[in-house]
Amino acid sequence: MIEQQMLIGGQSVGATGGATFERRNPLDGQVATRAPAATADDARAAIDAAAKAFPAWAAMGPGERRGLLMKAAAALEAKGEAFAAAMAAETGSSGIWAGFNVHLAADMFLEAASLTTQISGQVIPSNVPGSLAMAVRQPAGVVVGIAPWNAPIILAVRAIATPLACGNTVVLKGSELCPATHGLIIEALQEGGLPPGVVNFVTNAPADAGTVVEAMIAHPAVRRVNFTGSTRVGRIIGQTAAKYLKPAILELGGKAPFLVLDDADVDAAVAGATFGAFANSGQICMSTERIIVDEKVADEFIAKLVARATSLPLGDPRQGPVVLGSVVDQTTVTRVNALIDDALAKGAKLLCGGKADNTLMPATLLDHVTSAMDIFYEETFAPVKAIVRVKNVQEAIAIANDNEFGLSAAVYGRDTARAWQVAARIESGICHINGPTVHDEAQMPFGGVKSSGYGHFGGQAGIDAFTDTRWITMQTTPRHYPF
Repeated sequence: MIEQQMLIGGQSVGATGGATFERRNPLDGQVATRAPAATADDARAAIDAAAKAFPAWAAMGPGERRGLLMKAAAALEAKGEAFAAAMAAETGSSGIWAGFNVHLAADMFLEAASLTTQISGQVIPSNVPGSLAMAVRQPAGVVVGIAPWNAPIILAVRAIATPLACGNTVVLKGSELCPATHGLIIEALQEGGLPPGVVNFVTNAPADAGTVVEAMIAHPAVRRVNFTGSTRVGRIIGQTAAKYLKPAILELGGKAPFLVLDDADVDAAVAGATFGAFANSGQICMSTERIIVDEKVADEFIAKLVARATSLPLGDPRQGPVVLGSVVDQTTVTRVNALIDDALAKGAKLLCGGKADNTLMPATLLDHVTSAMDIFYEETFAPVKAIVRVKNVQEAIAIANDNEFGLSAAVYGRDTARAWQVAARIESGICHINGPTVHDEAQMPFGGVKSSGYGHFGGQAGIDAFTDTRWITMQTTPRHYPF
């Protein structure tokens, strides 16, 4: 068991009053982590520490900030084994998924390091003679980052790295389901040499989340809020941020469509669908959730997909290498089992897998899914996937857009011009042609539309999100006034 601490103003601390909560392993119920159960006062203290550190950090030269972020990247990558152990214990994740998280998160720190000298402004022609008019980007202030458990290293680093590169200070609210995993990121930043208070870390018991989050957002020093998680909680975060007039970046749920057109390279599509559907047991915001396949190639594609799905190793990641580890909790099993029952009762055909008794859920494919079934619309966030057969491209696009979510999508077809035209008509913030729905790179503008949220992380979009634009003028010649 790991005894986790918070970090406030450079000091490792417990919660006021010493309260703690426990995170248990989803497979055997053993205590994985004991962490502080922060109060609202603890949350405000973390914001105060970040506000105190902000002026010096914002004034630090970009080269110095870059060097510290590069050191943090190296420190994080060196913790690969510790991350794998923490993720297996807290969320049941496979070693493959932990390794991917570490690699991409380290790259995110390096990308953020490169951004420190890319925060540029603009000289704008003025109608006033002698007026030098400029749009200048400056650090916003204290940023609150709220990260989830499912891609815990990637998504927590995303909440921290670009804000730091832009000269902001950060308070990370760790997930109640993986406080030790998030704590290792904070350790890496400390080992990288960040000054006290530049990054702070707060953990809370599940029942206290609303109180802690509102206390942070309400604090006058907070200038940005970024949240990755469910649409249900994202609506609450968005409403709370709006109440206090705080800009928010929200990356929420998804129900990613994977379109297999009639001219698709079937083997390539099967490979992309297998990865997109079953990486991290389908517990990724970008996970392939709806496999929409043209009936002309459906039988061949589905037969090959079933063969791939049934071959995926399933087991306790603490016992050895697997592709499918545990899902996060038994609640997921109960919810998804109900979706399977509903689909089968309404005419779907079970091709492989099926209902589970514990959190080791097998790769499951349901064919002949229709809009009458709950699984057509609801995000499974599990290795249980719906296959919808369609007659043509127009029907494929209509099915893809028949959903409240709009994060990621994929289109497979050999006629890339046609595939591009299809991609242009899909309502999603991200779309990959002849590539899987699950794909992320640190420099890309990552974000969704509709109920998948608003705002973008990554690259120039991240700079735009975490800086303020100011209009500053300087009069260089005498100015004439009308009176």
